[in-house]
Formats: sequence, C-alpha cells, structure tokens
Amino acid sequence: MTGSKKERNVINGLDDSISEMTKMGLHEISIKGIDPFPKHPYKVIDDGEMFNLMESIKEYGVITPAIVRPKENGRYEMISGHRRLRACSLLGIQTIKCEVKELDRNEAIIAMVDSNLQRETILPSEKAFAYKMRLEALKRQGKRTDIVVAPMLNIDEITCAPVGHKFTGAKARDIIAKQVGESKSQIQRYIRLTHLIPKLLRLVDEGKIAMRPAVEISYLPKQLQEELQDAIEQEACSPTHSQTIRMRKMLNENLLNKEAIIAIMREEKPNQREKIAIDDIKLKRYLPRNLPISKREEYIIRALKYYRKHIDNSEENI
Repeated sequence: MTGSKKERNVINGLDDSISEMTKMGLHEISIKGIDPFPKHPYKVIDDGEMFNLMESIKEYGVITPAIVRPKENGRYEMISGHRRLRACSLLGIQTIKCEVKELDRNEAIIAMVDSNLQRETILPSEKAFAYKMRLEALKRQGKRTDIVVAPMLNIDEITCAPVGHKFTGAKARDIIAKQVGESKSQIQRYIRLTHLIPKLLRLVDEGKIAMRPAVEISYLPKQLQEELQDAIEQEACSPTHSQTIRMRKMLNENLLNKEAIIAIMREEKPNQREKIAIDDIKLKRYLPRNLPISKREEYIIRALKYYRKHIDNSEENI
C-alpha cells in the first residue's frame, strides 16, 4: 500500500466510517439527486430558524439523517429533511447523510406528515394540508394496516396486523386524532381550511382570522370568498364567528352576494366600539358624594339627557 502510515490510517478510518453507515442504512447522497416531496405541505423558509440550522450544520454537521425513498429513475424523493437539505444547499455542501427507506406512496405520505408534526411551530395551513394528505393516504390503504398501527415517527416498527376492516373517513380521522393529540372535530376543522382561497388562508396563518370563522368561510364559493377578502381589506377588519355563520346561512338561502357581505362587514363589532375614559377625580366634582359607583352611569346618562334638552330648547328660542 502506498502513502504514509498517517494517510493509510485516515483512509482506513474513512472506510470503517462508510462501512458502519452502510450497516445502519445510511448513505451520503448528492443533494442534486434528491427531489422534494410532491405537494409538500410544510413551508421551507429562509428565516431566523434556517440561519440557526445552518450555523448548527456548520459546527456539527447534519446530526439527524434525512429520510429518502428511491425512485424508479435512480433519483431519490425526500421524506423528512427538506429544511436540512435547504440549509446544506445554502452552505454549498454537496451531499447530505440520508436513511434510505423502501416505502410505497401512501407509506411515504404518512411518514412525511408524521416526521414534521414534531416541529415546535406549525402553521394552520401546514396542518390543514398535512392532515388532508394523511387522511387520504389512510383511506387509500384500505385493508392494509401496516404503518397505520405503528407508532408515529417509528418507521422501523411497521408490521402487518391481521385487521380486516376497510378504513372509512371517520375511522381514519379517529386514527389521526389519536396519534397527533387533537380531537376528531379539530382535525375536521383543519382539513376544511384547505378549501380557503390562498389570501384568506394567509390571514388565518397570520392570526387575523380565527379558526371557527375560517371554517364557516370555507363553505363559501371561491368567488364569494374573494368578495369577502376585498371587504376585509376595505373595512380593515376581520369577520366574527357569528357574522360568518350568518353568511353561510344566507348562502344556503341564496341571499349572499357582494352587497350583503359588505353590509355585514360594516357592522360595528363589540371589540371595535370606542370607549370614553373620564378622569375619576374630575368626574367626582360633578357627582353627588354618596352616589354608589353602580349608579354613576345612570346618573351621567340622565344628566346628559337633561343637558341635551336644555340645548335643544335654547336653539329653538334663537
């Protein structure tokens, strides 16, 4: 063998490392040979979290391997690790450590969704499309129960259980609810968000439209959703739950149109009413000393009515 003893030790060490990775099912794969997951519901954004991930990779490398599955054309499809791959790309790193899994389409969808649900921050829109994809994958599996009965995030424990019933939509929602720790009703609400136009869904992500009103809006046709979006911008306010319930009721009665939406959005909302604050010290100068606090509002209203009547009489005498 040529080369110095030090060089031979380095080469042997690399060979041992590669051999150990292969035994574990890990491979260094070119990032150019990995395709993103189709309709990946989780956003990959170059934000502060991405910067922190890049700093971590620069210092320690990719600690948690990405998970990919082989494609028929010799390329790979990313299951878990879209953000890690993006960080490596931004850093100019050519390869990423991956675990290669032989998964069919439905298994891949379920694994992809589950691997991302452990993130600290997940937007409502991300949950909406992720739950929808998982629900559809479970229903397509039919009588198959491999991966469905396995714990989340543990792909190695996939087993074929002899359960002979076909998953209905309700059954699949039960499974998702149990595994993600949300109620079946909440799962349904999230999935309804996928029927919102992008601009309204963005308002939900930004916290400008609450979940319940958003669900009611999701039943409106796209054109009326666009009219509502215009009204929200025009009036600079968001619809309440009760307002969206009325919109949906009017839709069912064929009464909802652009004018009706604008009229509803122009209604004064309790949280938008102006409150008048009066200095307590100044107020006490004009109130009876023994007047209870509970009677102050009534006293002030009566005084204002008397004063308004006095003004009106004065104007009539001019």
